[in-house]
Amino acid sequence: MRRLAFERPVRTVFALAALAASLLGSATALGQSETCTTQSALPPAERSAIADAARRIASAVIANDAAVLRTAAAPELAKDFGALQYLVATTSPRLTGHVPVVSQVYVLDATKLKPNPDGSAPEAQFFCSLNRTTAEVEFDIPSLPAGRYGFAIVDLAPSASNPVPWRISFLLRQDPPGSGAWLLSGLYPRQLTAAGHDGLWYWEQARQFAKTKQSWNAWIYYQTALRLVQPAPFLNSSHLEKLRSEASTAAPPVLSEGITPDAPLVVKGANGAEFHFTSLAAEDVAITSGQAPAQPSLDVVTHFATDPLPDPAAARQRNLAAAAALLNAYPELRKPFHGVAVYADAKGQPTVSSEFAMAEIH
Repeated sequence: MRRLAFERPVRTVFALAALAASLLGSATALGQSETCTTQSALPPAERSAIADAARRIASAVIANDAAVLRTAAAPELAKDFGALQYLVATTSPRLTGHVPVVSQVYVLDATKLKPNPDGSAPEAQFFCSLNRTTAEVEFDIPSLPAGRYGFAIVDLAPSASNPVPWRISFLLRQDPPGSGAWLLSGLYPRQLTAAGHDGLWYWEQARQFAKTKQSWNAWIYYQTALRLVQPAPFLNSSHLEKLRSEASTAAPPVLSEGITPDAPLVVKGANGAEFHFTSLAAEDVAITSGQAPAQPSLDVVTHFATDPLPDPAAARQRNLAAAAALLNAYPELRKPFHGVAVYADAKGQPTVSSEFAMAEIH
C-alpha cells in the first residue's frame, strides 16, 4: 500500500469527528467490482468477528498496548509501526476511563479490484444504500490493494473522570479474504466535541453566521462541523454532502476553492509584508481564570509559509504580525474566538508556534 490508511496527529486533538444519524442503515450496494454490506445484512458470525476485532484493538489503543497493536496490524501498517505507535501514544491519555462500544460495521469487498496500468493500487469506491431510503454512505479509499475489508466505528462514551466523548474508526483487512483474521489497516481517532459542543451545534451556528453575512466565521464553523461529523477522511454520505454544499455556498469568495499550501490565502500586514496562510481552522482550548476550573473555548488556528528566523523572539513577533494581519483583514474573526494560534512553517525547519489572546493582537 503506497499510502497508509491512517492520519498523523495534528495539534487539534486530531481532527474531531462523530457519525451523523444518516449513516445508519442496512443494505448491500454494488459498485463496478466492489461491494459494500452494512451490518444488518451480514451473517451474525461475521458481524461478531469484525466487532470483536475492533473492540480488542480499541482496548489496546486506550491502554497504549503496543504489543497487541503490532500483532493486530496488517503488514503494510506494521512496516511504519513507529507512526502508528506515536498516534496511539498521543491519543491514549485522552481516552482514560472510556469503554469501547461497537456501533457500526461494514464489509467492503474489493477482492476483484484491478491495479492501475502502472501496477499501483487504485482508488476503490464502495456505495452503501441505506435501508428503505435514497440516502447512501460512500467510501472512496485511495491506494487500496485488492482484498476484503471491514470498517468498524467504535464509540467511547464519557465517564465521570473523563467527560469528553470520543470515537475511533478502524479499517480492517481480512487475511486471507473470506476466512482469515481481521487485521488493522487504518486507525482514525476522533474527539466528538469542540469547546463542549458537537458537530450539529457548529452546523447550526455556521448557518446563523451565514445569515448575518459573517462569511469567515461561517466558513470556520462549517469546517469544524465537518470534522466533527466525518468518522474518516474517505467516508462520505448524503448528510455530509449537504454540509459541504452549505459550506461552499457560504464561503467567502477568496476561499471558494479552499485554502492549501498550493493555493494560500495571501494577506498584507501593516508594514506591507505578505503572509501566505496555508490553512485556517479552529480548535478548542482550556481557559483558566484564577482558581476556577478551566473553561473550554475556541481559537482560530492558522499555518503560514515563511523563511526561517533563527531568533525565537523575532519569530514570535513575526507570528504576532501574521495574526494581526489576519484579524485586521477580517475583523469579524475577533468575535466568536478566544485567540489565534499561529504556526510558521519554514521548509526544512521545525514549525514555530505561538498562541495569542485576542487582546494581545493589534
